[in-house]
Amino acid sequence: MERKVGTVSRGIRCPIIRENDNLADIVVTSVLEAAENEGFELRNRDVISITESIVARSQGNYASIDAIAKDVKNKLGGETIGVINPILSRNRFSICLKGIAKGAKKIVLMLSYPSDEVGNALITYDMLDEAGVNPYSDTLSLEKYRELFGYVKHEFTGVDYVDVYGDLIKECGAEVEIIFANNPRAILNYTKDVLVCDIHTRARTKRILKEAGANRVLGLDDILTESVGGSGYNKKYGLLGSNKSTENSVKLFPKECKDFVLDIQAQILEKTGKHVEVMVYGDGAFKDPQGKIWELADPVVSPAFTDGLIGTPNELKLKYLADNDFSDLSGEALKEAISQRIKDKKDNLVGDMSSQGTTPRQLTDLIGSLCDLTSGSGDKGTPVVLVQGYFDNYTN
Repeated sequence: MERKVGTVSRGIRCPIIRENDNLADIVVTSVLEAAENEGFELRNRDVISITESIVARSQGNYASIDAIAKDVKNKLGGETIGVINPILSRNRFSICLKGIAKGAKKIVLMLSYPSDEVGNALITYDMLDEAGVNPYSDTLSLEKYRELFGYVKHEFTGVDYVDVYGDLIKECGAEVEIIFANNPRAILNYTKDVLVCDIHTRARTKRILKEAGANRVLGLDDILTESVGGSGYNKKYGLLGSNKSTENSVKLFPKECKDFVLDIQAQILEKTGKHVEVMVYGDGAFKDPQGKIWELADPVVSPAFTDGLIGTPNELKLKYLADNDFSDLSGEALKEAISQRIKDKKDNLVGDMSSQGTTPRQLTDLIGSLCDLTSGSGDKGTPVVLVQGYFDNYTN
């Protein structure tokens, strides 16, 4: 019988994960129990995806604000530090900022405007136009910003991040000065020691500052790259990808976990005879058209995955084939012609007109985004997602 269902994404319920739990065993058991209870079977090339949060939790990869403060002070001197381009997210940055503030006497906080790197808005472009401000060249003091724009609250969170971040720094015992600029060089008028908080543009920002004569330039990815007093750490990403755990600690992005995904893959093969792919995923990469938020606040969508998830989709555009190559066909003849074209397609369709419009993104970014939307970030209790049929096509 011809299959009538393509890709299916299922959230898999799991126990609450604690430090030192054998997460690979828990994931395998949860997926197999779900299959038995819900009446579905695993197939070759299914994808088992695990949210980075429970991987880091099982690793015990946490750090206190005191550990952050000690590392910041040791690496940036503990005097006046420029903190530039932070994301406007209390979950993502507020606890990091507490630690940074405790590691300095003064923080010069430089906020990008009208929004942060991933689209969280301070103000709108229309407000900039009305005020006659050029965001590419103009540096605004806090006083000038308030004069022009007043107190603007975020559309979804209902808070004024300028006040939130400023008050937080003062509460941690540091002096604070807030400016608004998009040219990284602007911070050098206030201090030569800079902590770059960009996520995806950090390498460029660091380069610009170093070329412009900065003294010490580090990124969030340079803080907590090693354990400080027994803290968690991430050798590759430091504080990038961290989330608020408590009011005084963060959960870091998971450490090296390639062995973890390979373990799950091997266990599933042994127990079912099926060769599945496995990945760890964080934030998806998609943009909200209403709030303009791009979502991807992690340094990568997937920090670890099995080799079958390397690469990009190699797909033909069905509507292109139907409207062009086989425009004279219909019904069963059209179906057979398209099916044969799919079976005969090359291993690399780059440059082929019939593949135009297919999504040119990494498989892990696409599947990770699907999984992030499926699992959500609240109380669904499904930190594991099983994706079936993703590698199917019209002929399967």
